[in-house]
Formats: sequence, structure tokens, C-alpha cells
Amino acid sequence: MKNKYLALVEAVEKANAGELTKKQGELQKTGAVRTIPDIQIGDTVDVHQWIELGEKGRTQVFSGVVIAMRGEGTREMMTVRRIVQGEGVERTFPLMSPKIAKIEVKRTGKVRRAKLFYLRDRVGKATRLKERKAKTGTTETPTSASKT
Repeated sequence: MKNKYLALVEAVEKANAGELTKKQGELQKTGAVRTIPDIQIGDTVDVHQWIELGEKGRTQVFSGVVIAMRGEGTREMMTVRRIVQGEGVERTFPLMSPKIAKIEVKRTGKVRRAKLFYLRDRVGKATRLKERKAKTGTTETPTSASKT
């Protein structure tokens, strides 16, 4: 008798879990209409965020280096770090939030890690990252170029 009830409860939970993941997938397919620039770890970005002040509102820009990204689809978030008056400030932004007006990539950084938490311990010029070179679209093999 007890096993029948447990089996019934487990079946209902599985059905509900399947519906939730199905709805989340549909939301990600239809809701992810925003165009977000190609942002990678180490990029210097300007995040324009909408701030409401009573009945008025304005956009505030937060500039800094992307030190971490996590999540996927509509739940994707990025952590941006900058130095303000000698103090490090980090903010985490959800990329699909309606409060994010615009994201601009100002500079691309060349890094070899997925998370740049080591920048928290560095000060001044030690926090600089090398510039990542843009990839060119045309690639020609050296053998074909030398034959002609």
C-alpha cells in the first residue's frame, strides 16, 4: 500500500518536472529575442542599466572588465569589476534583464582562464590585460599562395 502511494507521488513529480523544463525551454527559445554582443572573459564593457527614481528614470553606465560568466540562455549572468577611488567594485548583471538597456564592448582582452578572480589581488598596472587580436575572415593556405 505504501509503495503504491510513493510510486504515484514520484510519477506526479516527474510529470511536473518535465513540464517545467519544457516551459523553460520554450521561454528560452521565444523570450531570448535580445541581441547581445559577443562578450567574453577579459573584455572591457560598458553596461547601460536603467534606474528608476520615483516617477523618473535614467540610464547609468557601469564600465569594467568581465571577470566571470555563468549560466546559459535566459539565465546567463556576467560579473563586471572596476576600481572606484582605489576600491574594487564588482556587480553581477543578468544579460537578459529588461533593466539592461545596452552592452557595449570597448576592448577585448586576451586571457587563458575562465574566471579572472586573481585580478582582485592586483593593483594598478598589474590589472591590465593584453589586447586580443581580431580574427580575419579570409584564410589562405601558404602552399596555394606560393604556387601562383
